[in-house]
Amino acid sequence: MVEFKEDVSIVLGGAAGQGIQTVEEILTRVLKLSGYNVYANKEYMSRVRGGINTTEIRVSSKKVRAFVRRIDILIPFKRGVLPWVEKRLTENTVVLGEKENVEEEYLSRVNFVEVPLNEMAKGVGSPLYLNTIAAGVVIGLFHGDFEVFEEYLRKRFGSKGEGVVLKNIEAAKRGYELGVKLCEEGTIGIEVKRDENVKNELLLSGTEAVALGAVAGGMNFLSFYPMSPSTGVAVFSAQHAEDFEIIVEQVEDEIAAINMALGAWFAGARGMVTTSGGGFALMSEALSLAGMAENPVVIHLAQRPGPATGLPTRTMQGDLNLVLYSGHGEFPRIVLAPGSIEEAFYLTAEAFNLADKYQVPVIILTDQYFVDTYYNLPELDLSKIKVEKYIVESDEDYKRYKLTEDGISPRSIPGYGKGVVVANGNEHDEWGDITEDEELSRLMQEKRAIKKLETIRKNAMMPELVGREDAKYVIVAWGSTYHVIREALEVLNREDVAFLHFKWVYPLPERVKGLLEGKVIVDIEQNVTAQFADLLKKEFGVEVHHKILKYDGRPFSVEEILDALKGVLE
Repeated sequence: MVEFKEDVSIVLGGAAGQGIQTVEEILTRVLKLSGYNVYANKEYMSRVRGGINTTEIRVSSKKVRAFVRRIDILIPFKRGVLPWVEKRLTENTVVLGEKENVEEEYLSRVNFVEVPLNEMAKGVGSPLYLNTIAAGVVIGLFHGDFEVFEEYLRKRFGSKGEGVVLKNIEAAKRGYELGVKLCEEGTIGIEVKRDENVKNELLLSGTEAVALGAVAGGMNFLSFYPMSPSTGVAVFSAQHAEDFEIIVEQVEDEIAAINMALGAWFAGARGMVTTSGGGFALMSEALSLAGMAENPVVIHLAQRPGPATGLPTRTMQGDLNLVLYSGHGEFPRIVLAPGSIEEAFYLTAEAFNLADKYQVPVIILTDQYFVDTYYNLPELDLSKIKVEKYIVESDEDYKRYKLTEDGISPRSIPGYGKGVVVANGNEHDEWGDITEDEELSRLMQEKRAIKKLETIRKNAMMPELVGREDAKYVIVAWGSTYHVIREALEVLNREDVAFLHFKWVYPLPERVKGLLEGKVIVDIEQNVTAQFADLLKKEFGVEVHHKILKYDGRPFSVEEILDALKGVLE
């Protein structure tokens, strides 16, 4: 018998178009509703049909929120899956499926359990039911709640007619009974605890968290041009646009998208664009317009490997420098990078308040790994969300670009008050009229690039410290690597190693320097050139001592981080 306790990593592998995503959806939702903690993430090739895509699902006694390298149970839907995931196989890996999908050289290296999925599906009436049978086998291994399974299938396939529903329930039952039988016969042993509280928790993805956070923050206009992996935010928002009472507009290109968002803010709405690196590059001129006109805007940028088209369906943290330095001229911006799904919700909501308050572009950096990850979590606390608006009613002497000590001028909107509201992309005086006055030009440049930036910096969020403040070693990281580093540190279990996670990436507060002085600093990033390490050096003169970098389009695994840290520490 092969036994798995407390935490099981299940990987489904097959071609695009084989329904891997359907099996993933059934498993995660039914197992969660049965009381199990679940985590899921997918990797897929840039093609509509063929290739090999895989999904990892972790089922655990405790909350798990990070990608692991090891595969405990593998279900291949075609040949080629095992060579594709070869480095992740162990002597304990169980392969469930048909012999024809397993290359002969792997039969002696894994624990192969033949499951005649195609034959069982044909017995139900069609090969189309193979996916439901496969889901049933896994749910049976965990003794999941079959009534929940049946109810989910009724909802999932209800629109296709009662006949299809009944056939899927039959397929599910056959798979489920086989899964239970494999446990009872001693072929596979699984011991994972259930938690009744999990049944009522949310199952939320990074994509959904960004979209919902934007709505909670008052977003009422979203413009976009499709570009993976960012498009899901727009699609989710569009699907629920009537419920949220928002406008979602797919436009002809990214230039139009950001200019529409700028116009929305100018008119008093709260607008956002969602894009990836290539789309953001096209927005750089309009970003500069936002800087000069001091026009708020929120931009969600889901990163993928570049340059150019790069690896459009994979992950990387390579666009930090792009967002830090994009746009001609000098003007401030705020860069945020959530590390958890919960943080994505709250931080995206707060992005709209920050854009409104400081009248700057606020950029939310995620990546393919982050937006495609989902797990169960408790209900989000809406009482933490406050929509703060900073629009003022203009008077007859209203100065849109009034020179102030903190660099922030009063912002009104057309039609609200007696004053004239001007937005100007040219250098301007306090009223917004074009000027080439030497002294006034200098004052306006300093207002934007120095005074306002320092005001933002003074109010910037501090990084989260995990571990002791007096630790010898400090790991620095930002964005989506949060959970994988935390889990690696739990396994490492050393008090002399702490972790600083930056969800507020720029501008960095001065107090950060004190947390890094005298420490051995380890930088962990998913890019080639350690862009955040460069930012720390530029901002504080701080030198990073060790760099752990990954840039092959795949996410860090817990084991990779753990091995790399051991190499640094030992």
